[in-house]
Amino acid sequence: MGKDSDKKSVVLIGFMGAGKTTAGELAAKKLNRSFIDIDQEIEKKFGMTATEIFKKHGEKAFRTYEKNIIELKTSGKGQVISLGGGAFINEETRKTCLANTVVIFLDISWEAWKNRFEQLVETRPVLQGRDLNEIKELYSERKLLYNNHHFHILTDNLSPEEVAEKIVDIYSNSTSD
Repeated sequence: MGKDSDKKSVVLIGFMGAGKTTAGELAAKKLNRSFIDIDQEIEKKFGMTATEIFKKHGEKAFRTYEKNIIELKTSGKGQVISLGGGAFINEETRKTCLANTVVIFLDISWEAWKNRFEQLVETRPVLQGRDLNEIKELYSERKLLYNNHHFHILTDNLSPEEVAEKIVDIYSNSTSD
């Protein structure tokens, strides 16, 4: 096993609101690694929120930039990277992440997710103007994409701290390349 800095980066995937950013930041701190939130990187680049980007430039522009920045960031080593909930729609993105990083699926059950819906709707452009049935359909479609992963953590009854601990364990036990 090589040095920690030689290790592949960890990529966190999962539905919006599963805790990728919160747990990812905590895990990165514990590991003394840099944390990258892809959505935040995109927002910095455009100088506006994801919701505004969707409204002004459209989802296609957002997804194109998202794919490019993920490609760039996942080529680095030893980082914790949180992807937006829709990033895995792109097949190239899935392939890149699975080949170059350790992909951890932070899974949240539909029941647990529904309890977070109110907090999420404002900041998630994909949720706006959809009812719960439409969102459940989106959740089910995305869940199929998230099945492409190396490790799985069910976050339902875990605190962000506990999820972070599990990420740290997986990172610590993953091999360098």
